[in-house]
Amino acid sequence: MDTIRPYLLFVIWVLLPCHGGSMVFFRSSGEEESKVSGGTRAGTGAALRRSKRGWMWNQFFLQEEYTGTQKQYVGKLQSDLDKGDGTVRYILSGEGADSIFTIEENTGNLHAIKKLDREEKADYLLRIRAVNRTTGLGIEPETEFMVKIHDINDNEPKFSKELYTASVPEMSPVGTSVTQVTATDADDSSYGNSAKLVYSILQGQPYFSVDSDTGIIKTALANMDREKREHYHVVIQAKDMAGQNGGLFGTTTVNITLLDVNDNPPKFLQSTYQFSIPESKGTGSEIGRIKATDIDIGENAEMDYSVIGGDIPDQFEIRTDKATQEGVIIVKQPLDYEKKKEHTLHVQVENSYPDPSFHHNSPFQDTASVKIYLEDVEEPPVFERSSYTMEVKEDADLRIVIGFVSATDHDAFHNPVRYSIDTRTNVDQLFNIHERNGSIYTQKFLDREESAWHNISVVARELGAEPKSTQQSSRVPVYIRVLDVNDNAPVFDTFYEAYVCEYAKAGQTIQTVSAMDMDDPVGGHRFTFNMAPEEPAQSNFTVQDLGDNTAAILTRRSGFSRLHENIYQVHVVIKDGDQPVQSSTSTIQVHVCACDQDGNVELCSTTALIQTAGLSTGALVAILLCIIILLMIVVLFAAVWRQKKKDPLIISKEDVRDNIVSYNDEGGGEEDTQAFDIGTLQNPQSVEECKLRRDIIPEALYPQVRRAPAPAHENNDVRIFINKKVYENDSSPTALPYDSLATYAYEGNGSVAESLSSLGSANSDRDQDYNYLNDWGPRFRRLADLYETEDCNS
Repeated sequence: MDTIRPYLLFVIWVLLPCHGGSMVFFRSSGEEESKVSGGTRAGTGAALRRSKRGWMWNQFFLQEEYTGTQKQYVGKLQSDLDKGDGTVRYILSGEGADSIFTIEENTGNLHAIKKLDREEKADYLLRIRAVNRTTGLGIEPETEFMVKIHDINDNEPKFSKELYTASVPEMSPVGTSVTQVTATDADDSSYGNSAKLVYSILQGQPYFSVDSDTGIIKTALANMDREKREHYHVVIQAKDMAGQNGGLFGTTTVNITLLDVNDNPPKFLQSTYQFSIPESKGTGSEIGRIKATDIDIGENAEMDYSVIGGDIPDQFEIRTDKATQEGVIIVKQPLDYEKKKEHTLHVQVENSYPDPSFHHNSPFQDTASVKIYLEDVEEPPVFERSSYTMEVKEDADLRIVIGFVSATDHDAFHNPVRYSIDTRTNVDQLFNIHERNGSIYTQKFLDREESAWHNISVVARELGAEPKSTQQSSRVPVYIRVLDVNDNAPVFDTFYEAYVCEYAKAGQTIQTVSAMDMDDPVGGHRFTFNMAPEEPAQSNFTVQDLGDNTAAILTRRSGFSRLHENIYQVHVVIKDGDQPVQSSTSTIQVHVCACDQDGNVELCSTTALIQTAGLSTGALVAILLCIIILLMIVVLFAAVWRQKKKDPLIISKEDVRDNIVSYNDEGGGEEDTQAFDIGTLQNPQSVEECKLRRDIIPEALYPQVRRAPAPAHENNDVRIFINKKVYENDSSPTALPYDSLATYAYEGNGSVAESLSSLGSANSDRDQDYNYLNDWGPRFRRLADLYETEDCNS
């Protein structure tokens, strides 16, 4: 039997591919050699080898979505070493072992215990191992094998969107691509036709079609017009199984909009338009509006209007209102009913953005006629000019005619015109006008220096039968220029005051002057400067004309003295160069001053010279102020000192019942910095245990007072009260310094109080402790050294 086993395996190897479905191959590693009794290769002495052992195996397919109640049989796995006696045990591991797949350990039969979904996982990689049941040792190496899940058509196609939106221009040719829809099927596309999809259109014929393989939607009808129908709803179906019966399907909706193209020309609603307007319509005024219609939308419906002809084409123009797409007729030139009573225009409208591909259908423009009838209007007089400019000399006589204005009535009746000046423009009543002929004349004398221009408004009014309030009037501006006449003399342009030093030399310039003239000659100003004739200061100063409308004041001698004369008057004659010549005399004051070596002015008057010998007024005022301030400071300090000073303590030696205790101890002075510690007062808790108070003498430092027994009749309660108050004051951390006054009041029975003095209370100095002298400052340091001291802790 062992000799024919290799041949049987070979037959199985050949026959297995003949079975339907996928094949699973198993690999076995390792070879086992065994000798065949008496078997050798012919012609050689080599022993025969057994062929490699392997598994007994079968094809393994598993169909998804199994709905049976029993475990689903997958296949059989068996080693060729399994004799069927139960000594071999099969162990399964890998993906889904024991949870999805189980194996019968005695027979090697493989089962699936759960329903599987190929769309979740298409195959599983498992491992099988055969071991000896008794020893647990492997009799075959571990081998991998794969279980593939057979697909069934259990998933319908799904589109990427539930709703598509698309657009295509109207009038598009047949076959124009609109959009593409895409569906997917989760089934296996490599196995059968479960995932092979076919697209079809369920709704939308005959306007659109869909490619069955790609899902591209195309136009199927020519000349689709947006103006007739704009929106379309197309339903597309995707079916698997290549569209065969029984296949699953899914649908989606596509909303398709036709886009507008400029395929329609604009049209006027009527062929002739009529307007009646008054002749008073001014230039730029709107007469009326006409409108054409275009069933296109957007920029395809935008239109342009133009005037293409008429009896007077330049009389009017037409503009396009882009907001309303209307043609606005505008007056381009003034209208006159008396010249022409009606006008005819030919207007044209066309698209702003025409599409040449549609021009063959019809002309993309339209024309219409516009009739404009003028209405006669009572018009105001019309001046010959829009403004008038006139000139008059400022020395003109009264009622001299300056110029004329003229206005006429263009109405059919040609009423006469009367003129007047608007009083609001002629407040000073400088001018007047002849009512009939329009001549303007002066009514007051004019002065160019006050106002060089005058702007008045002349009113022209018709003289008719209607009331004056309803008469037509018009006005025109008249600009009157006052011409200059040389009627003003030149003068200094500012006030001049010169200074000359006492040691000045002859020919020294002390001041440069210039002039001004309110007149305005055509060629400009030309001033000349001269010293006034019979000028007393001619021997001292002179005037030099510099030729540029300025002059210099020069000294003619040296040796000026303030004591002799400190101020000089220099008179300068200024003349202009116009006709008639005008002149004036101006005066300059020249002060004689004391100067330093650099020529800087120091003192310029005799009063200042006299005051140099003594104190100046300013110095005296400053001294008085200082004295007053010092007196105020003294008074202030006296007031403060008086406020701080305390009333003296009056001690009556005769009446001791006032219960006044006086502490007359003298402090340590300025150098006694230990007598008062502000830090200790602010924070009494910070005082060291061993450190004594610096402001009072501690109780421990006082010598023991030996008092004589008090008489029986003495009032002991007074003494007890006083001692208690003294102790409280001495032991209080907030008590005043020891050189302060402490007052105790007690109303006793009238007995004489015993003296509180400690004098004579001790027999000798040895009974006292003088360590407190160390706390009294540097001035008591010498006294403290005379006595023995002890440490506070002793």
